[in-house]
Amino acid sequence: MAPRVLVSDKLSETAVDIFRRHGVEVDYLPDLGKDKEKLLEVIGQYDGLAIRSATKVTEKIIAAADKLKVIGRAGIGVDNVDIPAASRKGIVVMNTPFGNSITTAEHAITLMLSCARQIPAADVSTQAGKWEKSKFMGVEITGKYLGIIGAGNIGKIVIERAQGLKMKVLAYDPFLSQEKADEIGVEKVELDDMLARADFITLHVPLTDKTKNIISKDAIAKMKDGVRIINCARGGLVDEDALAEAIKAGKVAGAAFDVFAVEPATASPLFGLPNVVCTPHLGAATSEAQENVALQVAEQMSEYLIKGAVSNALNMPSITAEEAPKLVPFVKLAQHLGAFVGQVTEEAVKKVEITYDGGVSKMNIKAMTAAAIAGLIKSQVSDVNMVSAPVMAKERGMQISETVQDKSGVFDSYIKIRVITEKQDRSVAGTVFSDGKPRFIQIKGINLDAEIGRYMIYTTNDDVPGIIGKLGSVFGNAGVNIANFQLGRDAPGGNAIALLYIDAPVSEEVLNDLLACGMFKQARPLEFDI
Repeated sequence: MAPRVLVSDKLSETAVDIFRRHGVEVDYLPDLGKDKEKLLEVIGQYDGLAIRSATKVTEKIIAAADKLKVIGRAGIGVDNVDIPAASRKGIVVMNTPFGNSITTAEHAITLMLSCARQIPAADVSTQAGKWEKSKFMGVEITGKYLGIIGAGNIGKIVIERAQGLKMKVLAYDPFLSQEKADEIGVEKVELDDMLARADFITLHVPLTDKTKNIISKDAIAKMKDGVRIINCARGGLVDEDALAEAIKAGKVAGAAFDVFAVEPATASPLFGLPNVVCTPHLGAATSEAQENVALQVAEQMSEYLIKGAVSNALNMPSITAEEAPKLVPFVKLAQHLGAFVGQVTEEAVKKVEITYDGGVSKMNIKAMTAAAIAGLIKSQVSDVNMVSAPVMAKERGMQISETVQDKSGVFDSYIKIRVITEKQDRSVAGTVFSDGKPRFIQIKGINLDAEIGRYMIYTTNDDVPGIIGKLGSVFGNAGVNIANFQLGRDAPGGNAIALLYIDAPVSEEVLNDLLACGMFKQARPLEFDI
């Protein structure tokens, strides 16, 4: 059955057609997002929900979304989506962070130029019939220092445009390497150095605990006199009260803001001040940007629903369509490894150590780790997937670590999971062979080669004669067919294990018969999502 998507806000017809071309059924109801009760009533019918900003995806809506797999936001901001609730429900939340990058960067440059030449105030004055030519003395930007806080996707576009205007760029970004700074032609500096030297400062970072009020009263005091500040990123990056005081005092010559701490901004300490340019969050407001994000969200959601490719997800590692064919078998392997240790571990898990060895270590390990944790937790909570698993693990206090290493054994790639509880320390390793099928290759340090089936039996015993015969007779008498049978031991006469791939689940009575013979230390039924 084809996946079904609801578009509850206004997207272009071209975007809606993208869903259809991918084989996704789509209901285009652009006004439904404003009707909370109606949305609550119908959301359970859909696999995907495509929105802009009008639809509010609350915890109540998510609780009713029994089939929902993905929410796609056409735009950057996802303040209208309860992401923690979506994560707990296993719903991927995507946005489109790059569709409006050029538009936002151009708006920042526009505001900078408007502030430099006092364009808005000069326009109002001139249209009022005043010819106040001497009142609106501006400054050139050629040769001036532009300080950029945040050299990410939008910041890099602003840098390119500013360099085209012959400005010299100072970049503050803890994630910007010196090599990348040299490549894009900027001077990488610390924040205080940038504040002291910049003639114009523009912000292009998200609002986090670390960036909140990054332009504070103290930061402004470190700036050169006559600086101009532009913010097209997020409200709350600048202390608006402190900035207003600095403008009144003449420390700051001007400011241009598209975003505010409280929006809609019907009042702000910046309103009415000289040489302050304000716009109502227009950074993404061009026809091109609105079309771009609509097309992008339709493409992303379709790729996920049809192919399993994940891009621009806020609560799950990304998996590109190109890497998916090679990665998916290892994701499945990681899930099986997690499921094995989850089903044989009886106590609360304190620590999970995952090792990626060889070629698999170069792949998307975050996706594989999420799959492993999902497999581990599924033995306790059936309704879990790669999205909700990391959240549940954190809630349960599990410590998760990842190690990558070069090829260290006979296999080109393998994954090993070690689980530590208060009393137990268990490990299992596996690989993917050339046929694309995952295999168990080691359990409790004992080597073997076991194909993974939906129903399996895991036994432990001392390495003594008669084990194979006893397993065959007990299951044969119970009418259980054994599809595959693998044994392993650590040494002759030492510890041994067996993995049986069977055609159907066995009853507890059959397992009790097996244990009653006294040859086995344990016999556990296992089930895997195949």
